[in-house]
Amino acid sequence: MRIALIGGTGDIGQGLSLRFAHDTDHEVLIGSRDPEKARDAVETYEEELSERGVEASVKGFANEMAADRADVVVLSVPPYHVADTVESIEGRLDSETILVTPAVGMQGDEDGLHYHPPGTGSVTELVAERAPDEVPVVGAFHNLAADALSNLDNDLELDTLLVADDDDAKETVRNLANEIEGLRALDVGPLANSAEVESVTPLVINIAKYNEDLHDVGVTFH
Repeated sequence: MRIALIGGTGDIGQGLSLRFAHDTDHEVLIGSRDPEKARDAVETYEEELSERGVEASVKGFANEMAADRADVVVLSVPPYHVADTVESIEGRLDSETILVTPAVGMQGDEDGLHYHPPGTGSVTELVAERAPDEVPVVGAFHNLAADALSNLDNDLELDTLLVADDDDAKETVRNLANEIEGLRALDVGPLANSAEVESVTPLVINIAKYNEDLHDVGVTFH
């Protein structure tokens, strides 16, 4: 399977890219608006993996080319870039492509971060609204700390919550997420439940802010 990380040079993109490349046999495609930046990121990721004895297939492209080649496309971009990014790649998506979004709308003040969804109710629903009708959308990887993912010395013991209206797409992403060592994917139902999932993210970040020993805090359910 080919996994494209659109915006794969950013924090969450780096973390997911490294984990997919390190823990799975899937081909990882790094996307960026600047293909040279994508290729530079690939060199950095490959060096990190090589130091750990891992030879993975990681390639860098412009976002549109990465999306065109992928089976699963992860929108690892900030929430305020999500709509424009979907518009830029929509011509490269079809019914065989699964579009995944981990973005969360938040606003910060001196007290911390607060959930700030768009008018659609959630960023996940915004992606579904902007994506072509035939492209299944899955919300996933919202509540994961980028630093925890990027540090391959860090053993994960985390859950990620999945929402989607397409059960087959959700199952594909669930299996993919479960291939990352120490990550467990849990089904939270349809896209209508995405606001509840996304709102956990500012809570997790605020816990990290006010507790020095919980910098890379995440969520698990028992």
